[in-house]
Amino acid sequence: MDLTNGFKIIGIEVRTSNQNNQSQSDLGKLWEQFYSENIIEKIPNKISNEVLSIYTDYKKNYTEDYTTIIGVPVSTLNEIPNGLFGREFDKENFQKFIAKGEMPNAVIKIWSEIWEKDEELNRKYTYDFEVYDAKSQNGENSEVEIYVAVK
Repeated sequence: MDLTNGFKIIGIEVRTSNQNNQSQSDLGKLWEQFYSENIIEKIPNKISNEVLSIYTDYKKNYTEDYTTIIGVPVSTLNEIPNGLFGREFDKENFQKFIAKGEMPNAVIKIWSEIWEKDEELNRKYTYDFEVYDAKSQNGENSEVEIYVAVK
């Protein structure tokens, strides 16, 4: 499924920052909540079982506050269960990266490389996202696609 043309999502969110390892703690808790509360089963109108982790509402860039959403793509936002929220994301230009290896370390490594290239990538800071599907559950052979919005 091509998500670069925009999509709707229902899931859970947290406002966080990369400062003082805050995001590591917040995102760990968000993922834990997503799985422990079986959020995926509560989401209606799913168009896939791919789990998306979206980074958006950047205050400025990756060094400032931003919002992370973990959820699933849906066909409509007409029905949003209590405690969850829905959001629509427009079409965007992306540069695609693939994190390969043990998760979450492989994803953390790729984000470090992206941050190092922040200027040359000409990032847009609208929203970026990761796609977790069957390939992301293969131990040290896992793969996660990362899409970074660029100008």
